[in-house]
Amino acid sequence: MQVLQVQLEVGPDPAEVGRARRWARSRLVGSGMEDDEPLAETLILLISELVTNAVVHTGCPAVLRMLFGSSGSTCTVRVEVADTSCCPPQPRHAEGEDTNGRGLELVDGLADRWGWLPEGAGKRIWCEIDRGGPVMVPVIQEQSGDLAQRARL
Repeated sequence: MQVLQVQLEVGPDPAEVGRARRWARSRLVGSGMEDDEPLAETLILLISELVTNAVVHTGCPAVLRMLFGSSGSTCTVRVEVADTSCCPPQPRHAEGEDTNGRGLELVDGLADRWGWLPEGAGKRIWCEIDRGGPVMVPVIQEQSGDLAQRARL
């Protein structure tokens, strides 16, 4: 199996989420994925959610890693976000018009697999998508500075 890994250090500032998205998009294009390919859009949404969780809920710097692996006809993209907080991720269930609490639900619904592991004094949250399988396309609309997100087939 061949694996290509790239990583970005992310500061503990919510503004870093946008920088992480731009960086990830350029790495996806560099890996041969079309910028508007549904898989790329799904991966950008997953990255946005995981990086947001790391910087907003822990207040710690984080490291974003993307791993591109292939074995025969299977191609998997793995996203990892490691931070220095030992607190495990806490899935929440948002109600109605709540603007927070859907991040890990989106990860669970969009990724083929996801989980987390302790890493040093902190943790690593990861998710994987198999390229070529069914992909949900995220639709993102900006409204008054807030992101309203939903996924559709």
